Amino acid sequence: YTPDPHANTVGIRMIRPLRWSFAGALAGTFLAFGAGPYPVKVGPDHRHLVDQSGAPFLVQGDAPWSLISGLTREEAELYLEKRRSQGFNSIIVNLIEHKFRGPVNRYGEGPFTTAGDFSTPNEKYFEHADWVIKKAEEKGMQVFLAPIYLGYIGTDEGWIEEGLKNGPEKCRAWGRYVGRRYRDFDNLVWMIGGDRNPEKAREDVDAIVAGIQEYDYRHLFTAHCHPENSAIDQYKNDGWLNLNTTYTYNIVHGMLLADYNRVPPMPFILTESTYEGEHNASAVQVRRQAYWALLCGSTGQMMGNRPIWLFDPGWQAALDSTGAQDMSRLKTLFTSRPWYQLVPDLKHEVVVDGLGEFRGLDYLAAARTEDGATVIAYLPTARTFTVDLTKIAGKAAKAWWFNPRTGKSDPAGEFPTTGKKQFTPPGDGDWVLVLDDASRKAAAPGHS
Repeated sequence: YTPDPHANTVGIRMIRPLRWSFAGALAGTFLAFGAGPYPVKVGPDHRHLVDQSGAPFLVQGDAPWSLISGLTREEAELYLEKRRSQGFNSIIVNLIEHKFRGPVNRYGEGPFTTAGDFSTPNEKYFEHADWVIKKAEEKGMQVFLAPIYLGYIGTDEGWIEEGLKNGPEKCRAWGRYVGRRYRDFDNLVWMIGGDRNPEKAREDVDAIVAGIQEYDYRHLFTAHCHPENSAIDQYKNDGWLNLNTTYTYNIVHGMLLADYNRVPPMPFILTESTYEGEHNASAVQVRRQAYWALLCGSTGQMMGNRPIWLFDPGWQAALDSTGAQDMSRLKTLFTSRPWYQLVPDLKHEVVVDGLGEFRGLDYLAAARTEDGATVIAYLPTARTFTVDLTKIAGKAAKAWWFNPRTGKSDPAGEFPTTGKKQFTPPGDGDWVLVLDDASRKAAAPGHS
């Protein structure tokens, strides 16, 4: 077997930097959520993912890390079908789970016939893993698959010690095994690491990636690092990273904008922030970090929920959580507008006053499409703010208030695009203002 000489360029350097046509962009409005064929690839602008037809693909994700090891097939299908019906199209999953609901799966099978020995994969375990991944594809979902979750520093949650004990040779063989096994599964993105930077295990992690790439050069690679580290911070010189990730519990929009401003650009997703059900997370916190992600230039975002990520008791009821319902509403809003054309209002030329505290939780994030036809502004707390309407295309702007807690849109007037205007939401809580070129006669936000 001869490795593909372009294995490290998948999705980025092999695509010419052409602009999307209007027809292709319009198609993306309808194909963004799981309707296009996998595997996804990096788009020509190097800021978004596209499906196999070239339509922009917005990652709408969940983080059921223990799905393969933690559930029976019947339970896994219940989970996947529910998330499909809610508009999710991506999930983060550990191929092998070290601690939570693992390493032995619900059928009594461990990933290795000799515990911790990467050279002894257990066929029965991986037959179940195959089934789960294929079932996800049936539901229109791609799997961000973690072949070597490293585990949070100071815990026994991950495989870092086993990686060190196995060493680079066995780690590369493990990479070959999973690369060969999953190269023909369309609905995959490889997610390297997990909750930890490679540090002392870098040689072993690199060996796993190299082993995968000997057989698989179809799928994108991303990484999950220690909090406050984007994937590019740890792996930018390794040659295989195609998709950057933002992972932060601090000033979420600040780190998102930092990743947007990378030179050269690389598409990124908010892969993890506050999980619903943990850290006293409020409903507005789960919403605002998702809205910040899409308005700060990401190509999607992942929601997390406890008990779902490790499938603790009560996970079935949590499938209908407030966060899951709010993410469905977010999806309907952004897919009703050309989200892939939105450019963050970095210099605050569109929203010029009432922005809130940049280092706080009330920061107003706004973005405008490249042609000026649409502006979307999310404010976490109700207040008056000022928009420069001259930044909107056409002679008049049609305004809408979108309620992220209900998904309801209400018209807010039509105004000449000749000056600045103050807007005040119709009630308390967080709100979204949508402004459109009135001549385009766009449907209400959240409606196609």
